[in-house]
Amino acid sequence: MAQQMQLEDLTTVLRECAGESEHADLSERALDVSFTDLGYDSVAVLETTARVEREYGIALDDEAVSGAETLRAYLALVNEALAAVRAA
Repeated sequence: MAQQMQLEDLTTVLRECAGESEHADLSERALDVSFTDLGYDSVAVLETTARVEREYGIALDDEAVSGAETLRAYLALVNEALAAVRAA
């Protein structure tokens, strides 16, 4: 199991699940830009979440996912879940 999800991992999954938005610069400059401003809607985030949960063996709270509006917040949420699994 992965120790931590990196930005590159998230952008790969996001692009594979939702395609590449013409507005999306998914580099480190985009860490604090909302998914909406990057061109991704809530369905794209839900599809990404389903795949992340399956591939990383974690469960993410739906409300927390809805509140993670940026790449940085989403990565923090995933990495907190990964840390909790490792600690268990």
